[in-house]
Amino acid sequence: MRQLYAETVTESGTTRMEAFSDGVFAIAATLLVLEISVDTAHTTDVGSALLHLWPSYLAYATSFITIGIIWMNHHNCVETIGRVDRTFLFLNLLLLLTVSFLPFPTRLVADYLQRPGEQSAVYAYSATFVIMSVIYNLWWRYASNGRRLIGDGVPESRVNAITRAFNPGVPIYLLTLVVATVSPLASVFLTFAIAAFYLPSAALFER
Repeated sequence: MRQLYAETVTESGTTRMEAFSDGVFAIAATLLVLEISVDTAHTTDVGSALLHLWPSYLAYATSFITIGIIWMNHHNCVETIGRVDRTFLFLNLLLLLTVSFLPFPTRLVADYLQRPGEQSAVYAYSATFVIMSVIYNLWWRYASNGRRLIGDGVPESRVNAITRAFNPGVPIYLLTLVVATVSPLASVFLTFAIAAFYLPSAALFER
């Protein structure tokens, strides 16, 4: 009985994990908008100042959409999970750690894009997404390998569709790091494009 408790938490544990995750996603997404501000102490032309904040808007939109996509896919994946264990919960915690960290590199991009130091800022931004993608892949593959934690009634086609959607994640985020060496701005736009790609990805791969 003790071993069973240590290794496996039933469906109630799955519900608690998703509820906790939803809270972290919501807080991280909300914190992003707090990074956008106008320095009214050094300008009286608010309209011009708002226009010059376009790097903040770009970084905010990219990060918010990415967090939203992670949340949507997280929900889609959890629907297939029939049980959780401590390792899976720990991997989920690491995923949330990177998600909650995202507002910091987002602020760096907002502050330094198209200014001295932009390359380092975008490196930090892209590296965060790479780490997030690696952990997210480990999270899903741990659960799906051999149907370790997959619910009995979940069709294999759905599991395979989700796995195919995860496959490009790490390579394309690594690509944003490479692109940042040439053009930090292009790297941020590529990150935005990746977020847009993942909107319909699960449905596309299933077809």
